[in-house]
Amino acid sequence: MKPTNQLIAVILCAFTLFTSCKKTNDTSASDEVEATFELSGDQAIADNLNEDDNSVLLGTTAEKDLQGSSFSTPAQTGFISGCATITVTPQNGFPKTIVVDYGTGCTSNGIFRSGKINIVLSDSLRKSGSTAVMTFDNYFVNSFKREGTITWTNTSVSSVKSWQRKVENGKITSPDGKYWIHNGLKNFIQTAGLNTPHDPLDDVFLITGTSTVTNANGKTRNSTITEALQKKFSCDNIDKGTIRIDAPNHYAVIDFGDGTCDRIATISINGRPARTIILR
Repeated sequence: MKPTNQLIAVILCAFTLFTSCKKTNDTSASDEVEATFELSGDQAIADNLNEDDNSVLLGTTAEKDLQGSSFSTPAQTGFISGCATITVTPQNGFPKTIVVDYGTGCTSNGIFRSGKINIVLSDSLRKSGSTAVMTFDNYFVNSFKREGTITWTNTSVSSVKSWQRKVENGKITSPDGKYWIHNGLKNFIQTAGLNTPHDPLDDVFLITGTSTVTNANGKTRNSTITEALQKKFSCDNIDKGTIRIDAPNHYAVIDFGDGTCDRIATISINGRPARTIILR
């Protein structure tokens, strides 16, 4: 029996609808993958900039002898004050308010910073239970604008030096005007430099924890550190470790490398060929 014209029309309509739906689904899936790539890159940059904040905190408290250690080694100078003006008030007692002012900008170790970081330190940085709350005043790192609040809490026990860092409403605006928001809770263990608390140059930290990043379009991805990140004070960037970024139907992996100090990280999705990103 030959199909009627009406039946043929129905079949063609159904085929067209199926093809259209398939294209729409494929496009949607591709868009989600691209969003994950973008947000993974944003997360990597956020983590790296947060470690720069850590370096400023360590360098500032070392220079101003606010580490609180009983070691007699003289405090190292010039890490921060060679580029920024540091103001500490009051001179005696805690809490102290520290302002690290880079003014209109200067370059230190290849990193250009401008604006101010404000730190409220409840007690000596290395005293268990102490906190350091950081906020930003028109502050830029290599043209990335930093906003939000970062709270450091000393969680050290016995001979293990450790901190917890909480990032709230951490807005980052890139040089091209794009912005994203990151929030997270990270744990730090110091693995080197314990015997030279006044000299941060030999400090090394391992970092674990979770984060969330959201872009201007409302797309959000959650991340978990799967191999502890390594940050050396002597290196401007995270140089080792991996982060998993979870998406609705796929996942991405950020790989910071093998410990070589450079500006490179890679991002791969579901084991596909990796893309290279520049951290800052």
